[in-house]
Amino acid sequence: MLDDKMFLKQVLDTTPDQVVVINDSGEIVFVNKSWQNFGEQNDCTCCDVWEQKNYLVECKKAADNGDEFGLNAYQGILAIIEQQQSDFYLEYPCHSENEKRWFMMRVVPFELSDKKYYVISHQNITERKLAEEQVQKLAAIDGLTDIANRGFFDTFLEQEWNRCQRLGMPLSLAIIDIDDFKLLDDTYGHQQGDTCLKKVAKVLNEFTKRPGDLCARFGGEEFVLVYGNTSSDQALLVLNDILEKLKHLNIENKHSLPSQTLTVSVGLTTITPNSDFTCAYLIKEADDLLYKAKDKGKDALCVSDLALI
Repeated sequence: MLDDKMFLKQVLDTTPDQVVVINDSGEIVFVNKSWQNFGEQNDCTCCDVWEQKNYLVECKKAADNGDEFGLNAYQGILAIIEQQQSDFYLEYPCHSENEKRWFMMRVVPFELSDKKYYVISHQNITERKLAEEQVQKLAAIDGLTDIANRGFFDTFLEQEWNRCQRLGMPLSLAIIDIDDFKLLDDTYGHQQGDTCLKKVAKVLNEFTKRPGDLCARFGGEEFVLVYGNTSSDQALLVLNDILEKLKHLNIENKHSLPSQTLTVSVGLTTITPNSDFTCAYLIKEADDLLYKAKDKGKDALCVSDLALI
């Protein structure tokens, strides 16, 4: 006859869902194979000692670091433990450096031998979320340049800010403005001006490949680049490549001095997000640097690295 405990463990180890069981103090008493595998694949430092960890404490740490989803999880699990609700459900992002991922978390209580336990399962819902994101993205695309619009940028920057704050990573933001665009538009016509915007957007977008990267139209002839988990030095390397490629477009702007071709000015700011700063501050800092670049004679790049402060 099968050993009941071993039988149930084998069953739980076959599910792709990540399952962890905690007691009413939040201490982990069981994890299944999917949970263990996910931890190992994502370099979790406590893979060999899960039963020595407290799930509630880890959620609280994330919440204290500004992670909204960590706070929601902490409050939801407490509500179950304190019998304020019978179950709890949460959808949250868990992106890696190379791919976007979302999970659905459920918490359900049960009793065994007069002791209370709580099953927390995490199901990968990335496929559904990507489909939903694609629908939302269609409404968030700039009609002319076919890159993200200002509304999508605002939402993305806030999400990336929260992610970098939670993980203690630097966040770089660059605002790029086409120099003397009005002269180009007036000299060659609006159609040529639109073509210029499209070509610039295409180049910028080629340099945003990771889930934490974004190229968006900021407004008019201004563009913005977001680079999550990217230091100032790393962002500068990318921007230098971008500026070189933009020059190779060789777009004529004969009344723009001194080059008589398309140039851009750039303001770049890098920061490690924390409670002392906001997204609005990051944008303003980059925008101020952009105007400093303009004052230097245009075709310039000004940088500040607040991550070092």
